Amino acid sequence: MGTVDFDVFDSDNHYYEATDAFTRHLPASHRKLVQWAEIDGKPRMVVAGRVFKFIPNPTFDPVARPGALDDYFRGKRAGDDIRAAFGALEPINPAYREPAARVALMDEQGMAGCFLFPTLGVGVEEALLHDPVAADVVFHAFNEWMHDDWTFNYRDRIFAAPYISLIDPDAAVRELEWALERGTHVVVMRSGPVRGPNFSRSPGDAMYDPFWARVNESGILVAYHSGDSGYHRYAEDWGSSGEMEAFRYDPFRNVTGGHRPIYDTVAALICHGVFNRFPNARVATIESGSDWVPLLARALKKAYAQVPAAFGGVSPIEQLRTNVWVSPYYEDDLQELRDHLGAEHVIFGSDYPHAEGLADPKAFVDDLDGFSDTEIRLVMRENALALSQPRPS
Repeated sequence: MGTVDFDVFDSDNHYYEATDAFTRHLPASHRKLVQWAEIDGKPRMVVAGRVFKFIPNPTFDPVARPGALDDYFRGKRAGDDIRAAFGALEPINPAYREPAARVALMDEQGMAGCFLFPTLGVGVEEALLHDPVAADVVFHAFNEWMHDDWTFNYRDRIFAAPYISLIDPDAAVRELEWALERGTHVVVMRSGPVRGPNFSRSPGDAMYDPFWARVNESGILVAYHSGDSGYHRYAEDWGSSGEMEAFRYDPFRNVTGGHRPIYDTVAALICHGVFNRFPNARVATIESGSDWVPLLARALKKAYAQVPAAFGGVSPIEQLRTNVWVSPYYEDDLQELRDHLGAEHVIFGSDYPHAEGLADPKAFVDDLDGFSDTEIRLVMRENALALSQPRPS
């Protein structure tokens, strides 16, 4: 397993948040926005007055071993009893919460570098949509914690991504500027429309041009990572629950909604002209699979052939292949993704150390059947390594 003769760059690594990740830097005036409570004998996080159910085990100690659900996600093992599929939990590894220990682990794994993303953090925005000020305060406090514990660029090996919410356009620019001043090379956002009190709009709306202009100028990467996109609200129209809770399976939601948030988000960025106006903007889709790429490519090709002027005369397919990088699930059709995007825009992500990821990140190479040695090196190292460095505008 994992037979490559070079150190890899993993586009999807995670930390497990400290219990004070959202509270350490919360100002006293807003301390009730995020709290901890004991409910039914278990510690639970409470966000804006409601129990936060996105992750059922928010302390992460003990935690599932990396790759525990590998067979489940490959369809080799049924998950009717998902608790049993996790197996025995283990004490949290210091490398999941501290950068020096993580680098030592990366050395053992043969990993040159990684993008590092939240576990809890990608599920919080949905709980704060009603209050843009609260969202700004909470995510700034979260990003301050992240910078305390990880920094945004640790030894040019670990590139932790501060979270940016677009609910308040001015606040988004302020947060981006704050992160850039502290050396960030990548930021993370949730896919889906930008929603807030009494509004919902595209991230490609001209209102957000100041944000994209700063991304374009700075040359950093914008990563859309899976989380609570809010799309479960559409399932409510069909009688399902609109609340997201990790590993709670609803077959209707899974079958109908899996790729919609990222499909729609990339479609919006292209169709609403973000890459026309800001050609140096680079977007990576992380832990959102790749089965949506052929569907979107076909739809864009047809739309452009019918009304090219609607795209400013610029091929949306070329923008997809120029401005977007995709980290697929290892169980996806990886050759099909390569054929649509080109190997230069495929980046591997292991989701380490999550249970649904790979226990050995380099083992992703075992699924790159039909890829040449040159293509394997691009996917496993060079593409994401280049993305980790700001690109001059």
